[in-house]
Amino acid sequence: MPNNSHKDAAQHHEHAAKAHHTAAEHHEKGDHEAAGKHSETAHEHSTKAHEHSKMAHEKSKSKK
Repeated sequence: MPNNSHKDAAQHHEHAAKAHHTAAEHHEKGDHEAAGKHSETAHEHSTKAHEHSKMAHEKSKSKK
């Protein structure tokens, strides 16, 4: 069975990066409410990416 944790982590990192960029754009326009919402979304994706990264690491260690 392939280890999809790495792929899942990468996807969440990409989503987090996009949300961070969108938050920055809203912040520059003075729309701080929207910026805050996108920052929260970025944080959620970052947290999920971290969880998947830890799972991938644990799976990799168990195969040794």
